[in-house]
Amino acid sequence: MITQSQFRPAFGLASPHLQTVLPLLLKNRSNKNYFQQTLELDDGDFLDCSWTNEPVNEKPIVVVFHGLEGSVDSHYASGIMQALHEQGWQAVLMHFRGCSGRPNRLPRSYHSGETGDARFMIDALKRKYPDTPLAAVGYSLGGNMLLKLQAEYASASPLKAVVSVCAPVQLDLCAQRLNQGFSRFYQRYLVGLLKQKMLDKAVRFDFEQLIGLNKTGIRQLKTFWQFDDLATAPLHGFAGVDDYYARSSARQYLKEIKKPALMIHALDDPFMLPDIVPDESDLSESVELELSQYGGHVGFVAGSVRKPVFWLQKRIPEYLSGFID
Repeated sequence: MITQSQFRPAFGLASPHLQTVLPLLLKNRSNKNYFQQTLELDDGDFLDCSWTNEPVNEKPIVVVFHGLEGSVDSHYASGIMQALHEQGWQAVLMHFRGCSGRPNRLPRSYHSGETGDARFMIDALKRKYPDTPLAAVGYSLGGNMLLKLQAEYASASPLKAVVSVCAPVQLDLCAQRLNQGFSRFYQRYLVGLLKQKMLDKAVRFDFEQLIGLNKTGIRQLKTFWQFDDLATAPLHGFAGVDDYYARSSARQYLKEIKKPALMIHALDDPFMLPDIVPDESDLSESVELELSQYGGHVGFVAGSVRKPVFWLQKRIPEYLSGFID
């Protein structure tokens, strides 16, 4: 089902780039002391998780998945964590490998289609809190991963409902868009973060021996397409960038989702081409695609500059409350 969003941008802030960047500047600086938890993985690596409070087997739990190179301190993450807490629920953010401020132990890290780590965490929650309702929210890369995971779980999913926000459900089109016009600004920034993290890990791992990429080669990577072809793909078992994008894009899996899922998408998202928007024929009966004319990439700022309203912090709990309250 495809529906029209009720979101309306703040006056004078309809620009997709303002919607994308302003939340970084306007967000409330939270001093929240999160309850920290580390999960040890079977391959010798670990996941760092941040809870709004020490978990108990009483209140619903909502798992949050951040975007590329995000963390619990990302504006959208800290905002939704607070909103979920105010709803009376427990919220926990799973940091993807290497995103918590601590380098992970293996040469590999994470990618848009890596569902194994999220499955490990969610299955562990279900075993420890068997009577507690579970739901999840994913932003950008985390949203694509979450939709793919919910499709893999199918009718056996322990997640009663999920929400994805600005998910890049067709990765090749996103790589194209981010190499065009002003969007190259976002690409330069994000690829720069990925390269620096890889260079930091090159002190411990010989990437030239592992994947044929030395430090000079890492520094020369400029686009997502290059980075994913020469780093992401070989480090995570793909034949190349085309294989990675083809197998990891969530659009092809949406038909397999059997539990409620809300996809929130802005048609002006500067990270994506218009062709990324799924058709009705792509969606299962359990998936609602909510389209907004405005919103940018994980922005959705309503109200005004002086009194901004972060619309997602209202819309997401509103949707989930129908399934976990």
